[in-house]
Amino acid sequence: MAHWATMTDAAATPPPSIPERLLALQAVDTEADQLTLQRERHPLRDAFVAASRELAAWETRRGELRGRIDELAAAIERAEEEGADLTSSKVRLEAQLKTVIAPREFEALMHEIATIDEQRDALDLQELEALEEQSLRDEELSRHLDGEETTRESVRRTDQELSSAVNEIDRELATLDERRSDLRAGLDDTMLATYDRKRAALGVAAATLVGRQCQGCHLDLSAAEVDTVKDEAAATGVTDCPQCGRLLVV
Repeated sequence: MAHWATMTDAAATPPPSIPERLLALQAVDTEADQLTLQRERHPLRDAFVAASRELAAWETRRGELRGRIDELAAAIERAEEEGADLTSSKVRLEAQLKTVIAPREFEALMHEIATIDEQRDALDLQELEALEEQSLRDEELSRHLDGEETTRESVRRTDQELSSAVNEIDRELATLDERRSDLRAGLDDTMLATYDRKRAALGVAAATLVGRQCQGCHLDLSAAEVDTVKDEAAATGVTDCPQCGRLLVV
């Protein structure tokens, strides 16, 4: 008996009317619009972008430090090579000095040796400064690399959280899409074309008349306008709002 009663009740339930389908379709589309906007502007997206920028800045700084360390290493190597050349030149001049008799030649050689000593002192100072900076940059790079895993983990975590949130929204959108298809199947092509055109232009295509107010534009209709829309909607329950042009369910 209970089974028969359920079947009887289901058979007695009338299918949704055109106005009901229209409003249900608008509700589905509005919810889908809200979910799509939530998907695009999800707070986790900002967190992911911030974490990604932090990682990019971290990688940039790492590259800068490694580049500077390489520059310093090259400068130290050049200083050592130039220092070796200066030492060779000084040894050669000192050997010549032992064979010189003329005072002027002796003075010239001594001047050259003094110049080499000055150059070598300046070169040694440059090399020392490079070595000191290299040591500082090595320490800074070591500290910087210590933060790599934390920085990358922040990107991975926010990416996973964002993906999870987006997937959940996508599942909701897929459910709404199924409901949308069912609702659209119950409307004729002319009504759907009108609905789609108004939705593209106004965002909300269909609204109800409550009292004298259109719930789409929230403007009050005059008494004459109310009489007109009621007459126009007598057959189908739907007409156009004289204020905003939306489909108006009366």
